[in-house]
Amino acid sequence: MSRHPEVKWAQRNDKVFITVQLPDSKNAKVNLEPDGVFTFSANAGSDNKLYELKLDLYDKVKVEESKINYGVRSIFCILEKAEVGWWKKLLRGDGKAPHYLKVDWDKWVDEDEDNGLGDLDLGGMDFSNFGGMGMDDGGMGDFEDSDEEDQEVAKPTGGDATMVEGDAIKAEAGTSEKKEAAPST
Repeated sequence: MSRHPEVKWAQRNDKVFITVQLPDSKNAKVNLEPDGVFTFSANAGSDNKLYELKLDLYDKVKVEESKINYGVRSIFCILEKAEVGWWKKLLRGDGKAPHYLKVDWDKWVDEDEDNGLGDLDLGGMDFSNFGGMGMDDGGMGDFEDSDEEDQEVAKPTGGDATMVEGDAIKAEAGTSEKKEAAPST
């Protein structure tokens, strides 16, 4: 049986921010479809438990303009809305939001205060070079694994990512090696 990771969200007029909080996740996979279906799966913890979730977003999104960052503690997604405007809530339907879904008050702004990204702190994540990274050669180009805390991944259309039915995109993050600190004396 799978578990659900904690998910935080916030929005702007043209974007939705989704943060899946799952430290030390392995084999993380994110799938985003144009009609607003967001799915996630990964293994985590010392016993490698499976974590999964499926979110039916309030409205459609632009898959090709959305971005994903795989980090050590979380997976951060910036989803571009298909139509500019504020959503009443994150999910379709009239039901109550699941217990693992919470508002990200660190990124939240009120509708009348929205001026783009403004002073949003993205924690040092650089999404500026996502447009062409590794797209011409079908791979990840010169991108190499590093020991940095966060790994950046371009729009999930190259390298480990594969196109699936329609315009849906499926992205997969590689597993990262753990290094233990030397014992202190």
